[in-house]
Amino acid sequence: MVNSGQTRVSVPTPILSNLPGRFSPSLYITPRMMKRAVFVYSDELASYDLGPDHPLKPVRLRMTHDLLQAYDFFRRAECPVIPPRPATREEILLAHKPEYVGVVEEIGRNGRADDMWKYGFGQDDNPPFKGMYEASLLYAGASVVAAEKVLSGEAELAFAISGGLHHAMPARASGFCVFNDPVIAIRRLLEKFERVAYIDVDAHHGDGVQAAFYVQDSVLTISLHESGRWLFPGTGFPDEWGEGAGRGYSINLPFAPGTGDETYTEAFEAVVPAAVSAFQPEVIVAQLGADSHFEDPLAHLMLGTRGWRRIVERIGSFGTPMVALGGGGYHLPSTCRMWAIASAVLCGVELSPDIPAEFAQKSHIRKLDDERPPNIMRSEAEFADSYAREAVDVLLKDVVPLIRKC
Repeated sequence: MVNSGQTRVSVPTPILSNLPGRFSPSLYITPRMMKRAVFVYSDELASYDLGPDHPLKPVRLRMTHDLLQAYDFFRRAECPVIPPRPATREEILLAHKPEYVGVVEEIGRNGRADDMWKYGFGQDDNPPFKGMYEASLLYAGASVVAAEKVLSGEAELAFAISGGLHHAMPARASGFCVFNDPVIAIRRLLEKFERVAYIDVDAHHGDGVQAAFYVQDSVLTISLHESGRWLFPGTGFPDEWGEGAGRGYSINLPFAPGTGDETYTEAFEAVVPAAVSAFQPEVIVAQLGADSHFEDPLAHLMLGTRGWRRIVERIGSFGTPMVALGGGGYHLPSTCRMWAIASAVLCGVELSPDIPAEFAQKSHIRKLDDERPPNIMRSEAEFADSYAREAVDVLLKDVVPLIRKC
């Protein structure tokens, strides 16, 4: 394939690890398999409707559940599917201002509200609709249920793939996100745990979660994402490392468009384990947005399912209780495959490379892993390596050393 006069080639050779004085990544660490897992889901979550032309398609949740069901995952992993419940108003107020919650409630009743534009509604990203309040409560509540299962010790691992809506601000909807369920879940977890690590691998910067904990040292926020130079929300640079007591507790590892598996996984390995080791979290909230995949239409990263598997394995290797959330993911076939892979990896269940026949027939998805590699121009790969190396250098020199166990 030729694009702009340059041949696109697969670039299997890791560039970062070949550089003098660089790290030697150990990427194939087996995770400590999480037993006592639960999967929070009901088909009602798939009824959230931002319109036929909106890129966020709730059917991705049903597809993921149905794919795992086709693999007999829930029985094999001894991972029961439990229903969500709507979050309470008090729980929503853990992350949002009362006047904002009132606006969302009014939109839920009437399909609109006075001055809703001030609160981020009415734009292409966040169209208002009747029932929005109730639907958003259920999304947030699914993540709260997952956090409650970990809080109580009933589960070491709790999935809420409907969650991970990390852009919502205290008084503003943003980036398809109405209520910031990761913030709510983390604040629930802080009722018991003193140190919570939030690891976000969505293609978009987890700005709403970072903002919520920017001046605190009880929450370590780590976001790996396409750089704000090229992608919404335009934030998430290495020098955004927290303020006051939170100085050093916001880790941002931005990537350039065209970043593939090797550069991404090696940069992750250079920074994230060191930060997690220094912080010693008691629980992890993992936002597993799937829009870093090379087929996703809203971002420009070039991860494949094999690189994704290595990242999830590494997060699982930290060996702490975990709340695993969804997030972005706008190419339906890759999103459901990536979330199925993540579920299997964290529970220690091996899935066949061939999609079960019944699901394959209705979805036209044949293989669990990618059937073709991404095509990355060599110049893109080299620039992506250089960009990642600069970010890693800043983080290892200036930010990670500031982290200490509380």
